Amino acid sequence: MSDGPEVLVVDDETRLADLFAAWLGADRSVETAYDGEEALEKMSDSVEVVLLDRRMPGLSGDEVLERIRERGYDSRVVMVTAVDPDFDIIEMGFDDYLVKPVSKDELGGIVEDVKQRTEYEADIQEYYALASKKALLESEKSERELEENEEYRGLASRVDELRGRVDATVSELSSHDDFVGAFQDLQSEN
Repeated sequence: MSDGPEVLVVDDETRLADLFAAWLGADRSVETAYDGEEALEKMSDSVEVVLLDRRMPGLSGDEVLERIRERGYDSRVVMVTAVDPDFDIIEMGFDDYLVKPVSKDELGGIVEDVKQRTEYEADIQEYYALASKKALLESEKSERELEENEEYRGLASRVDELRGRVDATVSELSSHDDFVGAFQDLQSEN
């Protein structure tokens, strides 16, 4: 990972942006941008989470979000705004939405939640890829061949480890009941 900021706070209300940065800065590297153009200039691959206001003069938060996605950044984007959500949010590529005013605990909590989702997604992708390989080998090889193969035993161990991490993450994300409910719905369909 590069030396850039982990969190980018984007808000045209400079005092509010600075307050958010101060709240988050004790635990992570934070940078602020006071308009959309500056936000795009400060975007880098090191930015894991963008806290983005929607209503800003010049380039709006909606436009900044669109450009972040167009440029291929894999950052999580949380809209932190006084704009109440409407149906226009359906097509927007953000990860979460907070309506101002927000507390220090809410802001810190949402940053941790969206970062945790990123880790979860990477783990679940690796889990399914490795579980697929494991299942394929089990369908083609005898139990004895599998037991004697060191690479297979390592694969099986990694699959078990990832299953545990995925399960633990789902439990930790239970504060987002809607997320867990949706995930459980997906699991029950399979």
